[in-house]
Amino acid sequence: MTEPTPQQQPGGTPPQWAPPGADAIATTPPPAAPTTPPPGVAPTAVLSTAPAALATTPKPKARRATLAATALVGALVLGGGAGFGGAALFYSTQDDGARNGGSSATGSQVVDSDAPEGTAEKVAAKVLPSVVKIEVSTQAGSGSGSGIILSSDGLILTNNHVVDLSSERAQETNPGFPGSPDQDQQGQEQQQGSSITVDFSDGTSAAAKVVGTDPLTDTAVIQAENVSGLTPATIGKSSNLVVGQDVVAIGSPYGLDSTVTTGIVSALDRPVNVGSDSSGNATVYPAIQTDAAINPGNSGGALVDMNGNVVGINASIRSNSSSSEEAGSIGLGFAIPIDEVLPIIDQLKAGDEATHARMGISVGDSSPAQSGETTVTGAVVQEVTADSAAEKAGLKKGDTITKVDDHQINGSDSLVATVRSYRPGDEVEVTWSRDGKEQSAKITLDSDAT
Repeated sequence: MTEPTPQQQPGGTPPQWAPPGADAIATTPPPAAPTTPPPGVAPTAVLSTAPAALATTPKPKARRATLAATALVGALVLGGGAGFGGAALFYSTQDDGARNGGSSATGSQVVDSDAPEGTAEKVAAKVLPSVVKIEVSTQAGSGSGSGIILSSDGLILTNNHVVDLSSERAQETNPGFPGSPDQDQQGQEQQQGSSITVDFSDGTSAAAKVVGTDPLTDTAVIQAENVSGLTPATIGKSSNLVVGQDVVAIGSPYGLDSTVTTGIVSALDRPVNVGSDSSGNATVYPAIQTDAAINPGNSGGALVDMNGNVVGINASIRSNSSSSEEAGSIGLGFAIPIDEVLPIIDQLKAGDEATHARMGISVGDSSPAQSGETTVTGAVVQEVTADSAAEKAGLKKGDTITKVDDHQINGSDSLVATVRSYRPGDEVEVTWSRDGKEQSAKITLDSDAT
């Protein structure tokens, strides 16, 4: 897997965007084809993507395609267990009602602002006003996801796969559809017939436009128009999380806005790969794993601690079904750590292109040990880019990287996710094995900026 900027599309469809930059961070061979659809109901990566992705509407019938906000996982093997592969799930229904209760399902909010600190009730009262439902509509279909309010005047954080209007089917039938190679970023967002609507917790709504997107980290920032006086979310620190602590997930699963679920942090730094393009550019992140229920439509919503501080962006789930119609929460949800994307958010807000750290190598997984043999587990270097940070440090093809600082590396996804948790210019200590001997060196990470 090379480190190139991932170009996977968390909507279940293959990446439709052009790579923000072709070089590698650490890239892995393209994972098995993800079983995910375009954005419709907020796709949650299933390893299903959580946002309600773009639901494509088949032309023959007036059927609504919903992009599960949870990307469907299952294609890529992680460690030795089940893997995460797809992005947002996509499914069609005969009508608007049966499966998701309709896209405009709105419940009344009864919250207890006087509840004791540290309770789910108190967290809900604080955070619900800062989480929105995002509805995306194009000529090809519609879908919904979730978002987090960043400013009182309507700046909103969500997943790229929630607002990405690209669709493999749409591109095949409509040349020039948003996401097609001949469309630039602004062209994708301003495509005639496409629209983004934000629904707020008080029942009001507003049109929105895309400010910037970063497919590699599955992050996007949008701007709700002509709004003021909103309640921005309080941003916490994902680095303070510990396994076992309580968390709350808030979003719009299946279009059901202002839904609150509770759980714990099940694991940290879980390498999640929700897809890659034919060039090996993958969307991989060191996820927060939680058993709080996350379903299609939750993508882009908030994962918060018991003080109501945002610690992650709900983005994907692992499902035990390869069928998008059956995919849903089985207690394996994944959120993008907020610390990792704050620099990206700042760049997008400023109108800049997102940049990411890279070593300048292509890597794959180490081979399993055969009977009677021993092997080193890690990410095997397949290619070293000339004049890269990796080459300067002395890494060569065939080396097996086993650690980055104190992070144990157990495969290519693990390396990519770990490197992406740093910023260009950061110095890290990389440990690798060559011919049975361990070596290490300090490396100053490169940038994928073009």
